[in-house]
Amino acid sequence: MDIKRLPIGIQTFSDLIEGSYLYIDKTKDIYKFFAEGGKYYFLSRPRRFGKSLLVSVLGEIFSGNKELFKDLWIYDKIDWRAYPVIHLDFTGFTYGNEKELKETLNFLLDENAAKLDLVLKEKHYDKRFKELITTTCKKHNNKIVILIDEYDKPIIDYLDRQEIALANRNILRTFYSTIKAADRFVKFAFITGVSKFSKVSVFSGLNNLRDITLSDDFATLLGYTGEELEHYFRERIESTLNNGIVQSTSKEELLKNIKHWYNGYSWDGSHFVYNPHSILSFFKEKSFDNYWFSTATPTFLVKTIRERGVNVKEFEFSEVDNSVFESYDIEDMEISSLLFQTGYLSIKKRVFGKEEEKLYCLGYPNKEVRESFLKYLLKGFTEKGFTESFKILKKLRAAIYREDIPEFFTVLRSVFASLAYNMAVSDREGYYQTVIYLLLKLSGAHIQPEVETNIGRIDAVLETEKTVFILEFKVGSEQEALKQIKEKKYYEPYLSTGKKILLIGVGFDTGARNIGKYVTETLL
Repeated sequence: MDIKRLPIGIQTFSDLIEGSYLYIDKTKDIYKFFAEGGKYYFLSRPRRFGKSLLVSVLGEIFSGNKELFKDLWIYDKIDWRAYPVIHLDFTGFTYGNEKELKETLNFLLDENAAKLDLVLKEKHYDKRFKELITTTCKKHNNKIVILIDEYDKPIIDYLDRQEIALANRNILRTFYSTIKAADRFVKFAFITGVSKFSKVSVFSGLNNLRDITLSDDFATLLGYTGEELEHYFRERIESTLNNGIVQSTSKEELLKNIKHWYNGYSWDGSHFVYNPHSILSFFKEKSFDNYWFSTATPTFLVKTIRERGVNVKEFEFSEVDNSVFESYDIEDMEISSLLFQTGYLSIKKRVFGKEEEKLYCLGYPNKEVRESFLKYLLKGFTEKGFTESFKILKKLRAAIYREDIPEFFTVLRSVFASLAYNMAVSDREGYYQTVIYLLLKLSGAHIQPEVETNIGRIDAVLETEKTVFILEFKVGSEQEALKQIKEKKYYEPYLSTGKKILLIGVGFDTGARNIGKYVTETLL
């Protein structure tokens, strides 16, 4: 059997099927829309997660193009009636001012009118949208389907220029309110985006919109499950294993490594999926790399985190309540919500608090996102390029493996000596603490998440084949730092390893804004 081609970058379903590209059959999940008989849906997912392809699939289903689905699950499960489809795709445009956004809205409306053999007479974008809906229904004597892809792009593209984002939000609020006013003409409406701006700000007129972002029923609608990975990529898994490039000795080890790199995305805490773009790229290149992360630069996120003095250690694992997922607001963005909706954090598990309160544990989804995001954070906090950072981290690793403690602190001191004191940060001590955390984390350190991390101190454990390094950073006294290691017995979990344990107390000199003295003690 011929292996189907990988559909990297292909978002049009008909092109994918007719071109013999691989399609992971999601129509069983899509069928749930028909089974429950809902009308208005909203789904938020990060970029490059298959939203546009899903919209295209829905468009073909509602257009009645049954033969495209001949070998798919849904083929004989629904009544293939054709409806006129209005498809608004906000990708591929710029929205730097109100004029550009209004021109794009009119262009999209004219484009749809031409496909439906209509000519719009109204001049204002919201009235033209209503005209498109009503005249389409009248012409086809049928209700319409509305599909909106990346509805929020005119907003999220300008989060670093708030005045533009706010102006675009106001225009979109007026535009989208047309949908509810035309309810009697609508058969089905589906809206996708990266973010979920509160209904008050954008979807104020669509209070009947069902948000399925965190729904268990649609948790695997986008992304690849483990079962799908092993089924649809069976031949490619074997060929990748046989070429020896990925250095996995068995299928089990290869699948474990793929999971470590690209799995871990979840929107309900129970079902976990692989990043589709990364998986397709991995099998194309037969090499592990940061494929999804490299498609965008999180400059705005890093700048916001630095300036607000956000504790980046909490990104490893933090507990939040349901309000985080409802607080995506331009004027006061919750950083956890921003990172979750853009795909840098994911739900690791869901628990219930008092009185059935839903609590969620957030963390990095996988190795790709964790390491890449930490590298960008280090670049943003130190203003050092990736090449220079790589050299610094290489020196730190070498010092650790040689147990060269003086060299280790020489490297750390050189980093702090070059930091710009006038950099915009809200918490100077927290800023230095974060730099230490990032350097140690990226050098291979295991940061203890359960130990308190007050301002000016950070606990870390670095482990090699022969030695465990227990470090305590404390403002002022290195002796106090060493004393704390002993009193809290940070070394106890490592006594049974048989390794040498090196206790290192480090003082931070606030006057010099650098690493001060340090003291060591060895446990054999």
